[in-house]
Amino acid sequence: MIDFKALSETYGTPLYVYDFDAMRVQFESLKEAFKGRKSILAYAVKANSNLSVIKHFAQLGSGADCVSIGEVRRALMVGIPKYRILLSGVGKSDDEIREAIKADILYINVESEAELSRVEMIARELNAKARISIRVNPNIDPKTHPYISTGLHDNKFGVEIVAAKRMYIQAKNSNHLDPVGIHFHIGSQLTELEPIYEAAAIVSDLLRSLQAINIELKFFDIGGGLGVRYNDEITIQPYDYAQAILSALKGLDITIICEPGRFLTANAGYFLTKVLYEKRNGAKRFVIVDGAMNDLIRPSLYKAYHRIEALGKEGDEGPADVVGPVCESGDFLAKNYPLPAMEHNDLLVVHSAGAYGFGMGSNYNTRGRSAEIAVDGENIRLIRRRETFEDVIALEREYLEG
Repeated sequence: MIDFKALSETYGTPLYVYDFDAMRVQFESLKEAFKGRKSILAYAVKANSNLSVIKHFAQLGSGADCVSIGEVRRALMVGIPKYRILLSGVGKSDDEIREAIKADILYINVESEAELSRVEMIARELNAKARISIRVNPNIDPKTHPYISTGLHDNKFGVEIVAAKRMYIQAKNSNHLDPVGIHFHIGSQLTELEPIYEAAAIVSDLLRSLQAINIELKFFDIGGGLGVRYNDEITIQPYDYAQAILSALKGLDITIICEPGRFLTANAGYFLTKVLYEKRNGAKRFVIVDGAMNDLIRPSLYKAYHRIEALGKEGDEGPADVVGPVCESGDFLAKNYPLPAMEHNDLLVVHSAGAYGFGMGSNYNTRGRSAEIAVDGENIRLIRRRETFEDVIALEREYLEG
């Protein structure tokens, strides 16, 4: 059991706490599900990009799915081999493409015909051959929140089947492109298996048609998106997930690449925040805390649910909005959440905060970002110190005139 009270007293609040043992269990469960097939688990760095978190997965044998050159640099810095690193993302700059080619990573996931031409041009300038994969948009409804849906034609990601085939032919005929993979990712927080199977079947059919014209690919990248339980979701078991993918690939000898992020870190993370005051406006109850939307924006951005535990408190004083100090009506961690009567310095533990928590944070209202703590067995360590006011203004101060 993690002693949240002791951690809050030692490191202050707001505070992120990550259970590295829980992350290890999740990683091993997915690794076991694909056992017996050639596969690479490439941790989706965007879920939680703390260097110590990425290093933890590197030590378990993980690769890295990156969506910026900064994330590629993070992965390389903590020891993930270049041949296990992918660069994805719909809007890569020329500089990012150039650096990725020079870094000789496994491949670049290409998301449009225009981008393919840029990659080819830059590779030609470098007198290099760029390994690429093409992200296919299979037009499958992932049955998830529209903000994290990525596999429909209404979404900005990937290309349709006909365009993908045209792009593979272009790459095959190029002296500066080496098509090695095929990729799809239909969305995040997926809790239904059927859309995943449908997408895999569509993309594997494309793979077979490419083989028929002598375009031999080595990697079948299934993306990530495996959902976790925040509230009452019924989630997909890793074994069932793997079997759905493998059934679509029957008869094909290809390395599977999986890009788990949320699945590995979400429920291994906690956000600790202290109560400042209780307040009532008429019949409306507010619990005002020192954590805010700049620390954890998911509830404001997605109306996402996080279970909240009032540490050491019992009873139910009725529903309350848990709100922070940021000067926005949208600054809340929960709406109408049943809580006991709360007092100054009581501690709330916000669960399932290990993915898309700290990484989506900001300095809005000139608030320093939270500290981050790793709990690894009996070992507890600070993996990012709390930001100070001096940290927040550091990039502005030197330009201050007068």
